[in-house]
Amino acid sequence: MTNGYTLFGRLPTPEEHRRLAEAVGWSHAFEWETMAAALNGSLAGVVALADGQVIGMGRLVGDGVKFFYVQDLAVLPAYQGQGIGTALLRSLLDYVCRSSPATAFVGLFATEGAQSLYKRDGFTPGDMRGMFRLIAPASISSQ
Repeated sequence: MTNGYTLFGRLPTPEEHRRLAEAVGWSHAFEWETMAAALNGSLAGVVALADGQVIGMGRLVGDGVKFFYVQDLAVLPAYQGQGIGTALLRSLLDYVCRSSPATAFVGLFATEGAQSLYKRDGFTPGDMRGMFRLIAPASISSQ
């Protein structure tokens, strides 16, 4: 136990994920009916518990060898600023260190308010620019 919370190496349940995501303003970012499948496709996860409830979460997605992405790192607003996000992130990075057989690329997308958390652990914009595209089902074309 650390400062009133405990970390557990597991994924959040879909219900826990939704509660945390909605609490930090991400309700628009997910299609909730697909969340269980998305969580099942994760490489690893970590949750923080306090007083019997999940107060923070994070997960890793990627190929499990060379490329990893930190996904859905969130802490309930009432618990932010207490080092829980840092502890969750470091737990995920420890997983990468233990499981990757070579130097790994770890990427993430950060909200503006979370950038300092990631910078403290060595994340930088680097010389690349993150890009993304949203693709609806059956909408892939040969553009």
